[in-house]
Formats: sequence, structure tokens, C-alpha cells
Amino acid sequence: MSLRQLSLVAILLTASAIPALAAPPDDATKLALIKIAGYSTLESPAFNYLTQLSDDIGPRLTGSPPAEKAVDWGLALMKSIGLQNVRAETWHLWKGWTRGAAEASILSPVPRKLTVAAMGWTGSTPPGGVDADLAAANVFDLEDAIKNASQYRGKIIFLWAQGRPKGNINIGIIFGQLGEFLRAVHHAGALAVLTGDYGFKPEGLGLVHTGILGFATDFAIPFGELDREDQGQLERYLLAGKTVRVHINLQNQFTVGPVESANVVGEIPGREHPEQIIVVGGHLDSWDLSEGATDNGFGVAATLASADAIVKSGIRPRRTIRFVLFTGEEQGLLGSLAYVKQHASEMQNHLAAVILDNGQGPVREFQLGGRSDLVESFEPFADSLRGIRDIKVSDKIELETDTAPFILAGLPGINLDQDSTEYKYTHHSAADALEAAKPDVLAQDATVMALTAYWIADRQDRFSTPWPPDKTARALRESGLYDMVHAIGLWTFGDLGLSDSPGTN
Repeated sequence: MSLRQLSLVAILLTASAIPALAAPPDDATKLALIKIAGYSTLESPAFNYLTQLSDDIGPRLTGSPPAEKAVDWGLALMKSIGLQNVRAETWHLWKGWTRGAAEASILSPVPRKLTVAAMGWTGSTPPGGVDADLAAANVFDLEDAIKNASQYRGKIIFLWAQGRPKGNINIGIIFGQLGEFLRAVHHAGALAVLTGDYGFKPEGLGLVHTGILGFATDFAIPFGELDREDQGQLERYLLAGKTVRVHINLQNQFTVGPVESANVVGEIPGREHPEQIIVVGGHLDSWDLSEGATDNGFGVAATLASADAIVKSGIRPRRTIRFVLFTGEEQGLLGSLAYVKQHASEMQNHLAAVILDNGQGPVREFQLGGRSDLVESFEPFADSLRGIRDIKVSDKIELETDTAPFILAGLPGINLDQDSTEYKYTHHSAADALEAAKPDVLAQDATVMALTAYWIADRQDRFSTPWPPDKTARALRESGLYDMVHAIGLWTFGDLGLSDSPGTN
């Protein structure tokens, strides 16, 4: 026997030592999970997949040629793994965008170069840039800044967070107001915007974090992000009452019209109920300051490695596992929203979506997307993974990943929350490279993903059915998420979920 074969035998012989899975017990499912764990753990291909994606393709901005190359790579890899019904499901991005040159500097009171990068889907300065005085705008008082937008004519706006929010305001509301503010000041004649991280202090030393400023939204005004040190110095100057004059030159390019993108899809068809589907995935697109290894190459590699382990086990689950690599996540969950729309007729037969997109750390919590009715049945399964890692179970709703469209459709969008202490540095920055990922952690996360997918797909009883809209709306309201969902334009429930609304118990 080879070392690999001996190791697999050893794993199978330890089956009796593994805690029982969730009721009702199913010995066949348990043995299948043990076999999948063996294939997932031994010689895991996960880090090799991540290396290919990071080094051979690199940054994968939705709508760009590298993103198209990543789609082709995903299709080829799914076929080589042995998935069935492999396909690209196309959708259209409202507008493409390409990053160009970026430079900025302080002209006075003390001249020096600044570190800057443009936010995605924002505009350009005139060729050669502009010079102007800074004028501050507080992210905690954007309503007042919008009313007095004329004060920013001929100025470069410095967006910062000063004091405390006025009233009941959260990041979701700020995100919604920011778009209105940018359009107002651009119309009023502001020249550009400089900030740290949406007005807040960036994480890390010398790191700039990029991103987008709205869901499927672009802005004509040039918008530059600074690192922590540069933002801090500009803040100190302004707080001291000094006049600060800066130079900024940002050159970006939009496409004339929509561009095509695609989600990458492959399946392991169910042996008894192939029409019932669990989605497993992460997002294939990334930002473009580095390789996109932790956001979300990590999730992509885990998804593909989990598929590989289940296929190698030779065991088909009762229900279909559909592996999906979404694009357009960074522009507003656009690929996963397109998936839910394109598969609307199948949503009643979807069981859940399992998504990994919280950096480079080990899984620490199964967040069931508001489905408090599923926590009790899920906990025994989580307990059975103690030999891998202690993982908590909660009904927390996570709407900042591709779980959101599934949650809004009434399904358990299961976020595999990770203990990613360094993600605040790599997130959307030049540090989002392969060096930030650990092969053993990635292999463990892929194992957890594979076991979760198979357990849900192979249960004797169906794991879940979609909630009706009124129950979903109530869960979102009770979780304090109405303002956020409404601000980003995804609230479609009207008055549902209110205590006196029709259809609400």
C-alpha cells in the first residue's frame, strides 16, 4: 500500500471515534463524510489552485480580460475535477472600468508625495491633474454637506470622520448617503475627493484600500484613497486650522456600455432528489491592487478543493451540490444577484447557499442567515467537527457577501465566518497576495466546506425550505438591517415584517 492508501485506511478505522452527526443518524452519510475528510485532508489541491489563480491570472476586476481568463480557468478546472453540467452563466455588468495612473502630493504647508489609489468606478481629473485647497466634509454629517454642496466649488474635498454620528446612523446609511453627496458636490464644481478608507482610518502601514462607492454605481468625480499615515497628517493640518493645498492626478477609463461577465457553475447531481440544490461557492472576481488571494481567491480555492474531495470519494449525495464561482461581487453582489434571478424558478427547490468570503483564517462560526429555525438541527453537525475545529452555530445575518441574495430570497445563506485577524490589512489592498495565505488553514477550510455541503445534501430529511417574504422581512427588521438593505437598494419587501403588516403573525 502507498502512504496515501494507508492513511485513508487509518481514517476509516477511526470512524467509531468520530462523534455522531445530526439526528436522525445515518451511518452511510457518516462514513461518506469520513471518506471525504480523508481525500480533502491528504494531498489537498487547494493551495495549488490558489497559486494558479493568484500567480497565473492575478487581479480579476469584473469585466476585465483577466476576469474572462479566470472564468475560462474555472471552467477547465471544474471539468478536470469531474463535475457535471459545467457551464458559464452569463450576465451583464452595467459598465466596465479600468484603473489608470494615480498620483497626489501636498503642495503646502510642507510639500511631500502622498500614496494614493483611485476608488473603483470613479472618474478622472483633467490630464496632468489639478491643484486646489482642501475642504473637509464629515461622513457623520453628509446630510448637511449635501445641503451646502456649493462650498466645495473649486476645492478638493477631504472626507473624514469627526466626532460622533448624529442620531441613529450606521455604516449602511453612510454608504447610501455617500453617493448622493458625491453627485451633489460634483454638480457644484468640486474637483476631486481624497480620504482614507471611506472617511475612516485605513488599516496597516503604508497600505491603501480600494473599493466601490455604491451597488452597481459609478461616479464621474475623481476619488482617491490614501494610506493611514497620509490621512493622519492631513487631518492634523486641518485640525490645526492650516490651509492645505494639494495636487491630485487620477486617470481612469470607463467602457462606453455594458460588458459581459459570467458565473462559473458545475454540479454533483443528486442520486435521489437531483432537483433539490445546495449552492457552494465564493467569488472569482477581485480588486486590482494585488493578486486577490484572500479576497476571494481563498474562497474560490476552497470551493474547488471541496468539490474535488467529494468527487474523489466516489459517493453521490441524495441531492445536488452546485458549485458556483460568482463574479461581480465587488461591484455589489451582482453575480449572485444574477444567479438568484436566473434561477428564480428553482428557488423553491434550493436548500441553502454555503459561502466562504471572510479572508484567510480558519472557519469559526456557521452563520445561518437569520434562520433561527435551523440552529438546533445544525448544532450536532458542528459538534461532530470538533476533531477538526470548534465551530459555533448562530442565526446571524451576513449581508456583505454572496450570502445576501439567497437570504433575501428566504434561504439560509450560510456564511462560513473566519478568524481572519490579518484580513483588515489584506482587504482590497496591495497586501492581498499569496503570501498572506497558509496552505494548512486553506485545506482545513476546504474540508469544512466539503463536509458541510455533503451533510446538507445527503440528509434523509430536507434541510430547509425558503421562508415566505414576510418572515424574511421580519428577520431583517429584527436584526436592525432594514436601513442598510434599503440604503443599498435591495429592499423589495415594502411594509412586510412590521408588526401590523399583512401576512405577518
